[in-house]
Amino acid sequence: MMTDLPLDQVRTLLTVVDEGTFDAAAAVLHVTPSAVSQRVKALEQRTGRVLLMRTKPVRPTESGEAVVRFARQLARLERDTRAELGMSGTEEPTRLSIAVNADSLATWFLPALSRVPEGLPVCYELRREDQDHTAALLREGLVMAAVTSSPDAVTGCSVRGLGRMRYVPVASPAFATRWFAGRAGGASWEVYADAPVVTFDRRDDIQDAFVRELVRGARGPRGAQGPRGASAVRHLVPTSEGFVEAVAVGMGWGMVPEVQAAPLLGAGRLVRLSADRHIDVPLFWQQWKLDFPALAAVAEAVSAEAAEALDGGPRV
Repeated sequence: MMTDLPLDQVRTLLTVVDEGTFDAAAAVLHVTPSAVSQRVKALEQRTGRVLLMRTKPVRPTESGEAVVRFARQLARLERDTRAELGMSGTEEPTRLSIAVNADSLATWFLPALSRVPEGLPVCYELRREDQDHTAALLREGLVMAAVTSSPDAVTGCSVRGLGRMRYVPVASPAFATRWFAGRAGGASWEVYADAPVVTFDRRDDIQDAFVRELVRGARGPRGAQGPRGASAVRHLVPTSEGFVEAVAVGMGWGMVPEVQAAPLLGAGRLVRLSADRHIDVPLFWQQWKLDFPALAAVAEAVSAEAAEALDGGPRV
């Protein structure tokens, strides 16, 4: 098996993944679809691996993800080298693709980006994704960096701890009176499981995790695990700000980041359903192991903001 990776074949694979089909990639590369197919097959023969799933749109296999990630990193290094040699023609800003969860985006992450030095030419492409799934975008080579909940570094990436985002169970005063009257601070898991609940989307597990923690607390580590989650009345509100507002207007209870809940608690629009129970979600910063100024500056800015905004951060 030949061990070198011809750059034209690597770039062709990346173009196919980005465009979704062989025909679309051929149009971008100004070659025939047959030529695109031949380059991809030749690369698969060289690596001894199937690199693409021939679906519509195509998707990289696990081996293909490694090649795609290499191709994106190579393109980034090529652009930086051309700029350093004065070959770019214009001062094109560095484009950084970053995956970040909605709650971080709505609270501390944008202020973190404001810490990046103004003289550094950079454009951001932010992709919103649950913190449990942002690492997959790194693995697929779709982003250069991500806020994740995993301390395990994706291949080719470094990882540093940021801190913990604390979520507290809250509801509107009227909702709390109706469903939790006389039991605030001590309501059983059955009460939470029966009451209407607000969730971010179908991947959002934090309300369910809170109920499961209550079950374990009530029955001990060997007790029954209880329901997967809350009642059948589950409202899906897929924006961080909309989620908080849905809870505040009484649609259901929910786990809200403490920093978002604080002003509404102070204004009397929300009440805490338990004074001493919460869920802490650890957050980590993962990024490509590439040494270029823009990515390094963003990493330092994110770490500095996290040290002030998150509990227990940063941890290296």
